[in-house]
Amino acid sequence: MLKASDIMTQEVVLVSGSATVAEAIKLMRLKGVRTLIVDIRSTEDAYGIVTQTDIVYKVVAYGKDPAAMRVYEIMTKPCISVNPDLGVEYVARLFANTGIRIAPVIREGVLGTISLTDILNKGDFLEKPKVVVARKELSRAIEEAKSTCAGTGIASKECAAAWALVEDIEAEMIYQSGAEVPDKTAFQIYCDEHPKIFQVLGTGQLVGNGAAR
Repeated sequence: MLKASDIMTQEVVLVSGSATVAEAIKLMRLKGVRTLIVDIRSTEDAYGIVTQTDIVYKVVAYGKDPAAMRVYEIMTKPCISVNPDLGVEYVARLFANTGIRIAPVIREGVLGTISLTDILNKGDFLEKPKVVVARKELSRAIEEAKSTCAGTGIASKECAAAWALVEDIEAEMIYQSGAEVPDKTAFQIYCDEHPKIFQVLGTGQLVGNGAAR
């Protein structure tokens, strides 16, 4: 899975919250960017963000004087930020849930920015759709779990761990696809095929994974 750090735009343009909007506009034009990150004043401070949309909607649309307004009057602070290790699919979900189009990528400072454009142009969702990849991963994990349980026994810790992994992958696939929860999980189907496992579950030996409920 691609991470935010793999597709982010590394060039970051910082601006002070006390700068005038006119200065912010000039900085945007000079650097050829549509978004500025509002710098922090101390380690306890939060980053902010100001975009072309903020300027157009909050300044231009009301005929206000950009030279008389400050960035802090129109910025969003604290802004939603993204961990560089966050998967691109989750970045997209974050954007969809919050309605934002761009966010700084932060870890002990601003590393870059990630936007809808970055996701669309640099993501691998065309070549590797997450749901398709997850289905293949799930099938492989199910076969490995069956093989592990056959080799070590249904009461073994290895068997429990293998099916716990299956359930994690299956839950993730359902979440990503937005599909309805199936009537039976892969583990529950396995239990139906191997009734003796319920005796083990009754003793609590296989309890500890998400499937054993």
